[in-house]
Amino acid sequence: MTLTEHHRPGEDRRPTDYDVLVVGGVGVDTIVRVDELRVPPGDSVFVEPLRDYVGHTGNGVALGWHALGLRTKFVDFLGDDPQGRMVLEHYARLGLDFSHLVSPHGTPRSANLVDPQGRRFSFYDGRHPGDLRLPRAFYLPFLERTAHVHLSIIGHNQDMYQDIHRLGVTSSTDLHDWDGHNPHHRHYALNSDYVFLSAAAIHDRLHTVMRTIVAEGRARFVVATDGADGCHLLERGDDRVRHFPAVRPERPVVDSNGAGDAFVTAFLHSLFEGRTLQECVLAGSVAGAFVCGSVGTHTEFIDLPGLRAATARAVTAR
Repeated sequence: MTLTEHHRPGEDRRPTDYDVLVVGGVGVDTIVRVDELRVPPGDSVFVEPLRDYVGHTGNGVALGWHALGLRTKFVDFLGDDPQGRMVLEHYARLGLDFSHLVSPHGTPRSANLVDPQGRRFSFYDGRHPGDLRLPRAFYLPFLERTAHVHLSIIGHNQDMYQDIHRLGVTSSTDLHDWDGHNPHHRHYALNSDYVFLSAAAIHDRLHTVMRTIVAEGRARFVVATDGADGCHLLERGDDRVRHFPAVRPERPVVDSNGAGDAFVTAFLHSLFEGRTLQECVLAGSVAGAFVCGSVGTHTEFIDLPGLRAATARAVTAR
């Protein structure tokens, strides 16, 4: 089934070519496996072979939805460089519908340190300048043909919200480890319908930040993921911030790269099917746990039959 076949009460859907449009957030990750997330003494250390993966948050969301069977369109800037060609070859193999403009600044990269417990720390090069924007003539034809749009907090898509709201397209974003103050993230937080973030940087202010997003913005709900501690959910019209425990991973945790992206895609896929928010949380948790069992960035995604089966097992185990 496609997203447009799922009609929630009171909603009118216009004909679309895409279930979901993902805007921004592709690059190449270099994974460095280390004994611990700190600089050891001396000036060098031997590590496992360094490996490059097509990654970054938009890539994870787009491929996650693609694996779950949604009609997915992905657009972004890419450099005319070896990393850009790596991205294009990867998407051609996977059959992901991707369009891009060439950026003179090259393809974004990051170096991710990953310890034996799967925890990671990323060094993101942020090479796109702050004033870079996707031209309206490029993105608008895709936006007009989608039922939902996900904006990565990449900067060059931040002017799209006026068209998104005018067209009545629902929107989502992932603020990652927002500190609750940075105005760059705040713009996405207050203009999106479905907001996701990590609790990592705001544990002492988590509920306050979540309530501010709902009170000052248009969010229908806010979800804060919290690693092994599960997630927190605030729904518009309900002042309670509800906590949901994490599901137990079904395979050993080796790398947490992409877990948050997998959570977002499975959560929203369930929402598009008309499921309750509690069911959406469970689906997101299952998908996030699944990703942690594969080495590297976005190397394995759960498909819809796998998600259904793993979710059923998680329910039985509780």
